[in-house]
Amino acid sequence: MLIICPTPIGNLDDVTPRQRSALEGADLIACEDSRRTGKLLSLLGIERQDGSPRLVPYHEHNAQEAADELVGELTRGRRVVLVSDAGTPAISDPGYRLVRRAVEAQVEVSALPGPVAAMVALSASGLPTDSWQFYGFAPTSSDGRVATLEEAEDAKMTSIYYESPKRIEALLEDVVRVCGADRAVCVGRELTKMHEEYVRGSAGEVRREFAGRDSVRGECVLVVGPGVADSGDSADIEVDELIASMLDAGCRSRTIKDVVSQVHDVARSEMYDRIDEVRQQSGEGPNGG
Repeated sequence: MLIICPTPIGNLDDVTPRQRSALEGADLIACEDSRRTGKLLSLLGIERQDGSPRLVPYHEHNAQEAADELVGELTRGRRVVLVSDAGTPAISDPGYRLVRRAVEAQVEVSALPGPVAAMVALSASGLPTDSWQFYGFAPTSSDGRVATLEEAEDAKMTSIYYESPKRIEALLEDVVRVCGADRAVCVGRELTKMHEEYVRGSAGEVRREFAGRDSVRGECVLVVGPGVADSGDSADIEVDELIASMLDAGCRSRTIKDVVSQVHDVARSEMYDRIDEVRQQSGEGPNGG
């Protein structure tokens, strides 16, 4: 069995009994850094007897080779626990490749719940959470960041990025450039740790806050609020809502055309097609006149 086991993103007390049990019962632990995972086991009081559980390095640079070894162990009935240095494995790291290989080998896969820095920051940001996109680590170049931010702008939903303390100010500068200085953002820093901090406000305000600091420490999560639909989109929605209400009231198409074209700037020649579209969306059949 392959068990996906989250580890704390900062606070050791976040380890759950199920996570502890998985680590204690592992034959092998696939980990990014065996030194960090070994230290975690020591802090949790989990003793390794005769090198068991064996720590197998699994990271971006050896994922293919290590996956071959680990899948071989899995098919022989060994219990493999996948961890990352912090947080939930397979989220913005190569763990998903091992999971995919295990599934292809028809090995049972189980995932334990646990912390994800992106979700911690999103839930505390105060920004819309009904629809969002996670972009992982922001590109290191300004051009790459701008392209990613522009993609998020087109989606019109909250977006989330991981960033190093050295580049958070540069990322905020690009947010101002693409989204505007008034866009609502939140930066979460040192999440779950002693010096946990949330900086909320407009992109311009938060950028100035970080620009004024002598240094920034701790990994950061940036949450950017969604853009607002332009006035054209809003006008279209209002037109469709008026058409729908008049259809519900039993008005004929000719009456709707006359009323809507007077209230809104819509060409009379387009009105019948528009009425038919709204009628089809509501599930009604054609109704000429």
